[in-house]
Amino acid sequence: MRTVSILGSTGSVGHNTVDLIKSSPDKFQVTSLTAQKNAKLLIEQAQALKPALVAIGDESFYAEVKAALPDTKVLAGRAGIIEAASQTVDWTMAAIVGCAGLEPVLAAINHSKTVAIANKEPLVAAGELVIHAARAKGTTLLPVDSEHNAIFQVFEERNRAAIARIILTASGGPFRTWTPEQMAAATPEQAVAHPNWTMGAKISVDSATMMNKGLEVIEAHHLFAMPADQIEVVLHPQSVIHSMVEYTDGSVLAQLGAPDMRTPIAYTLAYPERMATTGQRLDWRAMTRLDFAVPDMVQFPALELAYAALRSGASACIALNAANEIAVQAFLKRQIGFSDIVRVIRATLEHVPAGTPKTLAEILTSDLASREQALKFI
Repeated sequence: MRTVSILGSTGSVGHNTVDLIKSSPDKFQVTSLTAQKNAKLLIEQAQALKPALVAIGDESFYAEVKAALPDTKVLAGRAGIIEAASQTVDWTMAAIVGCAGLEPVLAAINHSKTVAIANKEPLVAAGELVIHAARAKGTTLLPVDSEHNAIFQVFEERNRAAIARIILTASGGPFRTWTPEQMAAATPEQAVAHPNWTMGAKISVDSATMMNKGLEVIEAHHLFAMPADQIEVVLHPQSVIHSMVEYTDGSVLAQLGAPDMRTPIAYTLAYPERMATTGQRLDWRAMTRLDFAVPDMVQFPALELAYAALRSGASACIALNAANEIAVQAFLKRQIGFSDIVRVIRATLEHVPAGTPKTLAEILTSDLASREQALKFI
């Protein structure tokens, strides 16, 4: 039986992870669960899975969670989340949204044999630090993003020298056919209405701006040690091909599947084996076409900003991620318009702190400075 910790269990990825574990109760034992604010769902999950420890990030919910789980160790606040991430387990799902997941990911790397990374922001802001920590500890990192999970499945490490490029597919989000003028008037409700995937609000907005794909380019750079010039993005609205790897002999290996996050989650849960799931299956009889297109950088300037940040270095990547988090939050609160998200990011990138942050303290300091700059511009 594999011991499991789920960081961010009430979010979309965490919720799907819980459902998969419930379907195979003889294979997994949940040790800890964490959530930020959704105390009600956290309590329901804990009552079903019976972990030894739960942590709620928002301390105002501590009394409610503790009263509902009298026989469970209940922690609260940032320290509680870190302690939950520090449990010695076989497998950890790291699904805390945003750069807030960085310290928990590092804690999990130090105490878990395998860490499945669903939150791309820690790799974007601190990729070298995270990868180095995993190597030093001997921890296996498994990507959960459908695109990176797909690449992982077809990336022949033994033939690394023969890899010409990796190709990330992008659905194009809800505004794929919109003009920049139409997008400028987009509402939060329209931005989160993804045509293919069911995701949280932040990642859904990122998909609408295509910043999500830009962050994935940076994430792929760190996960697969590939330069920006060998990472390409292609629009593929059906979301059937999740990503591809092209080799120098002309072969292109692709991973296909229905747009269902349970598939990549299950892959990491059972790795190196595979497990049966109740997830969606491709219906070949109904699939009559697969379309591809080059993304328009004028329509989706966030993608170009991400490539520029990757080529510029770590400080720019930290600023890009921090400003995007602040801008998306402001958009969801209706403080700025949809097109203003990119304006905030571009303005923040003009004030990137000097130097190359390497330690956790330096990265967090740079992240905070960029957030303050983004808020100031807003």
